[in-house]
Amino acid sequence: MNNIRELSKDESSGMTIIVKTISRLVLSFILLFGFYIILYGHITPGGGFAGGVILSISYVLLMLAFGSKVALAKLSNFWASMLDNLGALAFIVIGFLGLTGGYFMTNFIWHGHPGQLISAGIIPLCNIAIAIKVSAALYAIFIGLSIYGRIVTEEEK
Repeated sequence: MNNIRELSKDESSGMTIIVKTISRLVLSFILLFGFYIILYGHITPGGGFAGGVILSISYVLLMLAFGSKVALAKLSNFWASMLDNLGALAFIVIGFLGLTGGYFMTNFIWHGHPGQLISAGIIPLCNIAIAIKVSAALYAIFIGLSIYGRIVTEEEK
């Protein structure tokens, strides 16, 4: 933890102190909004994909504002790939658990009352699995695009 604090205070990496300060304030709101979109996706517009994109934007902002060392200290490319695979596995497991009801993706959880948070059976679980997959995959794509720079050939030199 102290290593991350030291990296975030390093002025040689990342952007200016103004951008870093605003990013610290905005990051928590972005994460909170992403979790809101994921959890209430079955009641309001949104869901796992939209919430996952919002969560990945928070890590992209972290990488842009503080540099790649801080973002990779928070969530490395190994764990981004691992979360991507676990999100896909969770979605498949939820689908196969539906086989207990006779069909793939059959709802096996109590529906609750319409309009409330617990009112959609397996849909919130699917939203969470999809959000984990999408956010980790988009973050891993951004890592790949930002770390590996453009290759300069001999002719361009």
